Amino acid sequence: MTNILGSNLTCGIFDHFDEDGRSIANQYADRLVLAETYDRLGFYAYHLAEHHCTPHGRSPSPNLFLSSVIQRTRRLRVGQLVMLLNLYHPLRAFEEICMLDHLSNGRLEVGIGRGSLPMELTYFGVDADVAPSRYEEASQILVNAMNGGVLNYRGQHFVLDGVPLTLSPHQRPHPPTWVATNRLESASWAAANGANLACVGPSSVVRKVSDVFRAHEKTKHPDEGGDRFIALLRMIVIGRSEAEAYSLAAPAYERWLTSFKFLYELNDLSLPANLPPTFEAAIESELCVVGTQASVRQTVLHHLEEAGANYLLCQPAFGNLPVDAVVNTAAAIHSEFIAPER
Repeated sequence: MTNILGSNLTCGIFDHFDEDGRSIANQYADRLVLAETYDRLGFYAYHLAEHHCTPHGRSPSPNLFLSSVIQRTRRLRVGQLVMLLNLYHPLRAFEEICMLDHLSNGRLEVGIGRGSLPMELTYFGVDADVAPSRYEEASQILVNAMNGGVLNYRGQHFVLDGVPLTLSPHQRPHPPTWVATNRLESASWAAANGANLACVGPSSVVRKVSDVFRAHEKTKHPDEGGDRFIALLRMIVIGRSEAEAYSLAAPAYERWLTSFKFLYELNDLSLPANLPPTFEAAIESELCVVGTQASVRQTVLHHLEEAGANYLLCQPAFGNLPVDAVVNTAAAIHSEFIAPER
């Protein structure tokens, strides 16, 4: 694994387009400008979430937006975090993955998952009681398709007989895969299937997940060098002073929180127990890291070490943060974590 306390830490971007009070066209345009900035600053990858029927996610087709990001960048890797396989036929998902991998000249990172809110799936006719088994089948079909040849599968939800796979990914044997989870069983699956892992939450909680991941990785892949990523997600805002950073981050988090709660409140659902209800709680629970370059560096390195993570997954754009504030944060992260050792 990468030495997380050394220089040249691997840093990626996590993004989802929660509603910011402006037109969606302007938001798309700004995100493309930010993608160019991330590319120029040397971020490793741009990971985009998928959400539906909510102001929490105005990019319901991440593959569509990523095809634009690919055209505006040169080195930045791109991927879904995650692609909700329950809303795709796995054969269609495989074909889109192949297209993106070739369009990007091999820069695709494939994230797959079930999604965090079953209500989003029910709007598409996928009931909560069938979602787990349907996802398991879809993910297995996708793994099988990556091996090429003729696809055969018979399950409860999908039947594929002698399907010729006339497309294949650019990267061989396939693009890197990602699973976003804090569940121990999902971490085991990721390790067993050679996937990278993305986690969010207090470092002490993530450490339990990363320990399970590494234990299973050594069992299933003893000869592969242990170079897979364990990513730790943090919403980050860096200012010239602590006060400036907090004045930017606090209202942006409240705006993000309103979007996050939309479907829960609309459907009279209980909010997740681990959702910080205030900005102060978000700081306390380690979801948000806010301050100057020096203070953020110290906090982030402590979180990474405690969590056993080797990939900093930054979310510098959320809520109604101004674009210039996001650019300043990204530049500061570059200076503190990505740039060569000074």
